[in-house]
Amino acid sequence: MATMQKAANIQNICVYCGSGPGLNPAFVEAARAFGRILAAEGIGLVYGGGGLGLMGETARSVLNHGGRVTGVIPDFLSQREHMLLEAQELIVVDNMHERKHLMFVKSDAFVALSGGLGTLEEFVEQLTWSQLEQHQKPIVLANIDGFWDPLLTLFARMRNEGFIRPGLELHLQVVDRVDAIIPAISRALVPRAERAEAEAKVGAKF
Repeated sequence: MATMQKAANIQNICVYCGSGPGLNPAFVEAARAFGRILAAEGIGLVYGGGGLGLMGETARSVLNHGGRVTGVIPDFLSQREHMLLEAQELIVVDNMHERKHLMFVKSDAFVALSGGLGTLEEFVEQLTWSQLEQHQKPIVLANIDGFWDPLLTLFARMRNEGFIRPGLELHLQVVDRVDAIIPAISRALVPRAERAEAEAKVGAKF
């Protein structure tokens, strides 16, 4: 119940993950477990609309446990990724740009599970937009069984080489278990709420 209260203003979470299952059974287990968590918390899933791999596992788990699913898929991928017709809301768009824009608009936070280039590209795009202060939505990297360790090492190298400079920090929460994702999102929301309250107090003086 405590988690529900902390994440009360989170209606939908966008999940990026692989259209394949991967070779490590822990990845499928994590996808299913997070689907159960989303349904239990009453938080809707926004995802890429496919029925294969970790995408399908996450979405079906949400549905099987009584949760809400919104899928956004480009028409050219509808057959290749076996779009999930069971989703309560399934939106077929013209291209990848429209897909990513809609997923952003419909989501209050972003989570990356394990996946390939598409997962990496979509996740890093949100991280870049956040770095450039184009949004303040929480971003969580689910580093299941150390899958994202090489990426985290690269981020550290970027800092050490001066490419991630002070003032351009990565607004990123990293967890290694799916049951830590919602609490991490709640923690990321606290500074934003405090800033809004402080700004409201300043505005009240004028």
